Amino acid sequence: MQASDRFNINSQLEHLQAKYVGTGHADLSRFEWAVNIQRDSYASYIGHYPMLSYFAIAENESIGRERYNFMQKMLLPCGLPPEREVD
Repeated sequence: MQASDRFNINSQLEHLQAKYVGTGHADLSRFEWAVNIQRDSYASYIGHYPMLSYFAIAENESIGRERYNFMQKMLLPCGLPPEREVD
């Protein structure tokens, strides 16, 4: 692998990170990354009707109730954020 290949890969990664929020960046905390993953998952469940109906059948709820529950879970998917250290 040459230095130009590494530069090209890094520039492509930076471009993806700037374009798509879910790919993260260097300053992204573990909590923020987990929140992005959970929200993406819930949005996918809501957006794909067969998956939503599968969850509704599995939990014995209506499809509208499952959609509502997923949207409520998107607010705080991983609980409250951890306390940050004050410098």
